[in-house]
This record gives sequence, C-alpha cells and structure tokens, in this order.
Amino acid sequence: MMLSSRILIAAAFSLLAFDLRAASEIAIAIRYLQAEGASHSHVYLYREDGKFLRQLTSDNSGQDVDPVFAPGGEIIVFTREKSGSPLEFWSVPPLGGNPTKLDSVPDWYEQTKTSNYFTNRDTPKPAESASPASASTEPSPSPNANAARTAAGIMGERQTYKAPDGSVEIILREDPSDPDDQVNGERHGKHYVLRYLKTGIQADFGTLPGFFGAYEILHERQNPDRQFLFEGLLRVAFFGLHLNSTDGDTSFALDLNGPRLVRLSPNWAAPVPLPGESAFLTLTENRYIPISGTTKTANCSYIERWDAQLQKVRYARPKAAAIFYGASLYRSERTPSVITVRQNAD
Repeated sequence: MMLSSRILIAAAFSLLAFDLRAASEIAIAIRYLQAEGASHSHVYLYREDGKFLRQLTSDNSGQDVDPVFAPGGEIIVFTREKSGSPLEFWSVPPLGGNPTKLDSVPDWYEQTKTSNYFTNRDTPKPAESASPASASTEPSPSPNANAARTAAGIMGERQTYKAPDGSVEIILREDPSDPDDQVNGERHGKHYVLRYLKTGIQADFGTLPGFFGAYEILHERQNPDRQFLFEGLLRVAFFGLHLNSTDGDTSFALDLNGPRLVRLSPNWAAPVPLPGESAFLTLTENRYIPISGTTKTANCSYIERWDAQLQKVRYARPKAAAIFYGASLYRSERTPSVITVRQNAD
C-alpha cells in the first residue's frame, strides 16, 4: 500500500474517532439489580441522545461510583468503594480501555461538586447549617415535600412569581373553602393561576392538560429566587406534590409553551439545568420496580434527559431495576463543559 494511502486511511480513522466524540456524552455509574448474587455498580457511557456507547468498567471487587469527566473530557475519574478498605481512585478513557488505578486523586475531581438543581428545600444560612454528619445538599430523589407551609404562614396566602423576561406570572392562591387546598396532595393547587402578561390570557392550573396537583414551586438550590428555567425553546417552572406515605412525593414541569403540566416521574425527580441547552436532566426515583427473575421489587433511581418538548430519554437498560451511583456529562462546546451529579452530599 502506498504511503499516501496509509496517511489518508489514518486521517479518516482520526476523523471518525473525532465524530464519535463530537456529541455530548454522559458517564453513568449504575448498579443493575439481579435475581441472585451480589450486584455491582459499573460505569457506562451514553451519547446525550440516549444511544448506549460502551461499558467502561467491569470489576466486581467493589462498587464503581461518582464518575467525573476531566475538564477537557480526555479521561473519566471514578471512585471504587470496597467493603472495609480505603477508597480507591481510578481513571478510564471515554473511548474505552483498561482502567488505571491512581496513586492520588486529581484536584479537579475532589473539587467537582454536584451541579445546580431545583429543589423544594430552603438553602440553610451558614449559622443554621446542619453538622457535616447530617447535612445533605444532593438532589435527593425523595425530599420531604410535605413541609409545614402553614407554620411558615403561607397557607391561604397569595404568592406571585414573575418570569425573568416579564412574559408570564404564576399566582399561587388557595380557596379556604376547598378541602383539596387544605392539604398537600392530589388536586391541591387547582386554583393556582398562570397568566400571560402581554395578552392578559390566564388559566387556572386545574384546567391545564396534565393537571394532577401542585403544591410548592421549586427553586434553584444556589439561587432560591430563581423559580423558572428558560433556555432557548425550553420555558418551564417546576412544582412538587406529596402523594402518600407509600409513594412519597412527585414533581411536575409546567410547560409555559403549552401550557400544560408534565409529570416528571411516578415518584420524585430533581431537575438539573443544562446551561446553554434547551434541555435538563433529572435524578429520577421509581419505587417498587420488579427485579427480573424474582417476585421482589426495589426502589430504583435513574438519570434522564428532557428536551424542550419535554420528551425524555433514560440512560439505563430498558425496564431494568437499577440504582444510580453518580453521573457526569461532558459538553465540549458549552460552559460549563462538565455537568456532574454525585451520589453523596458534597
């Protein structure tokens, strides 16, 4: 073969490899529950559109958790947890290969925290912060959405939230004579109002497609004054609702383009914004998922991605009972380039 032909072929393979990495990728640590024996968390790589690319780890000596892309996307560092042993830190290339045990953890890995997310929990002031042993700032799949609004003096009051572009406002109002409005549960919030300020058109939540109930409006963890997520064609606000002691809580996206309400999960889902994209992630809880080959069920958790039309993809095997152990999204052409959701408080 002529030298020039070999160079062209090598160049073609290089371009192919570049194309394979061109789209955003997400590394997921997930443990698939099995009928017999111990199950283990491994790291898997998906394209942002949900296409499975490859399994990156397969060692069963521990649990591979909290994968994080390097700022340049060239490697993924993760933690291996072994019972009774110190934590181990490993790296693996996104294109696959044998993981490498690290002598020391990179500074950027330790410094990478969970990205911002929407919550119904108040951010504690420094003087009110809990002790490190009890504090949690992670997007918990099942926060206590049944907070005592009455004790806070909110029940029966009127609250108004105006979108940052001045296009809409949401009015949280309750009818003291309506039994549904006296508890955090199904059909609460039917009297909440969505008003389009430029046209004057408004609608009660109870008349919107997809209405099941709405209680508190969610806010960004790091910015409690932000209740709306506007990115390109995506224009939403999020609401939490208590279901019952068995099913816990659930959450909804109010699609201002509809308008309509879209339930993000049968149980809880914590939205994670993707700055610069008309999309968001959710850390999603599904309770009582059947474990294949058994009569048992398990409370499971997953990462999902929602686009501007509120269509979702799940980064997991179809119909699999699984538990989430951390994820990291690499976006080469966006800021920040890495979006991370860790399994533990940080």
